Amino acid sequence: MNRSSQITDRRRFLSRTVDGLASIALASLLADESPAAELPPSDSEKGTTRRPHFQPKAKNVVVIFCSGAISQVDTFDYKPELVRWDGKPLPGNEKLVSFQGPNGNLTRPLWKFRPRGECGKMVSDLLPAIGSLADDLCFLHSLTNTSNTHGPAENVMNTGFAFDGFPSMGAWINFALGTENSDLPAFVAIEDPRGNPQSGPNNWASGFLPAAFQGTPFSSTKPIGYLNRPSGVSATADRAARQTLQFLERRHADRFPGDPQLEARIASYQLAARMQLSVPEAVDLASEPVHIQRLYGADSPNEHKASFARNCILARRLIERGVRFVQLFNGAYASGGRLNWDGHSDLKRQYDVHGEILDQPVAGLIRDLKQRGLLDQTLVVFATEFGRMPMFQQGTYGRDHNPQGFTCWLAGAGVRRGTSYGATDPFGFQATENVVTPPDFHATILHLLGLDHERLTFYHNGIERRLTNVEGHVIDDVLA
Repeated sequence: MNRSSQITDRRRFLSRTVDGLASIALASLLADESPAAELPPSDSEKGTTRRPHFQPKAKNVVVIFCSGAISQVDTFDYKPELVRWDGKPLPGNEKLVSFQGPNGNLTRPLWKFRPRGECGKMVSDLLPAIGSLADDLCFLHSLTNTSNTHGPAENVMNTGFAFDGFPSMGAWINFALGTENSDLPAFVAIEDPRGNPQSGPNNWASGFLPAAFQGTPFSSTKPIGYLNRPSGVSATADRAARQTLQFLERRHADRFPGDPQLEARIASYQLAARMQLSVPEAVDLASEPVHIQRLYGADSPNEHKASFARNCILARRLIERGVRFVQLFNGAYASGGRLNWDGHSDLKRQYDVHGEILDQPVAGLIRDLKQRGLLDQTLVVFATEFGRMPMFQQGTYGRDHNPQGFTCWLAGAGVRRGTSYGATDPFGFQATENVVTPPDFHATILHLLGLDHERLTFYHNGIERRLTNVEGHVIDDVLA
């Protein structure tokens, strides 16, 4: 054996040391990451803007999701027959047993409905500010869901599937279109200040898509952690550390060329570094003028309303800065009582609280987007997991779950304004006209972004997966 071949000179030693340090650094960063699905050769892990399938009407999306299932018959689905039949059994379902048990007689809306806007759309007094924007909204009155349980139903509306583990709509859109601002996440989930929806992070998870496409959760009251430099670390030292880490990442990437998982992880951590500089400015709501704070209701003495209003302002600021998909939650499943729209026992008292929190901030968001010219490029989606029964539950003053017919609405880019699509029966119990499934809903949203829901696929476990599974059609009648 030639012993001289085993001797490492100084240059070779330093070279291998650098490679070893790179491996140690990345191993530490990736230690807690689970393996991601393999990316197709579309360079989709780079965090860049990518082309849609066809010319889009919308560039950005804001989803306002009301957790707990807001009652359609008390808000947007006006039913004169429900008033006339108040106190009588539902014809053909006199002994209906639903999610929580037997139901009583039909119960009229708990708030008066009035015509709103030039289109004369009937909207209840629970949400007068949103109602005043009826000429800008497109109501879908015939949504349905395959689950009558909150968590799985949230999953269906936000991922297309009742089970956990599937990519959220925002992750699919991030995967398909990328970002317009490389210093901010393409997909942000803004949590209700009071807590998370029942299905929690499933609503913004990446599922089997690479982790780089999941939503980044934060809010005006829960800023992203670890953005500031550690105490005792100067800006110069911090910058030097970033440059060193970038060098190590490049060396490691050179050793393993074409590894999509590695490149996606590196891109994610580089984004995290850039966010330390970009996020503080984006979430600086103190820079908003007083008249904008008032427009949203951020000056309200009701702290829950003011906090949600600040989240709505944050949503606009993110859209303004090129964030592709913003998911804005209203209602939370947390200890300390009913903090959401799940009105089983005392719906009137509960909704009087939640209506005030929701109404002005959402209306302010739409008005602000419109006055800034952002509504022309932004699709606003108002959604919930299912509706509620047109009768009270036996022995209560609340309505049970109803996935058979409920209302969502769209506004903004590419949407017909001041219109309604679909209908429930005369009592608001069941969708009967132009029934809309969650895959239809998702296909239409994707279409407005220039995406063909049948072509947006990802190969996973032997199947070409889609947000819309093997179903769904675009609702052409709601398109402008």
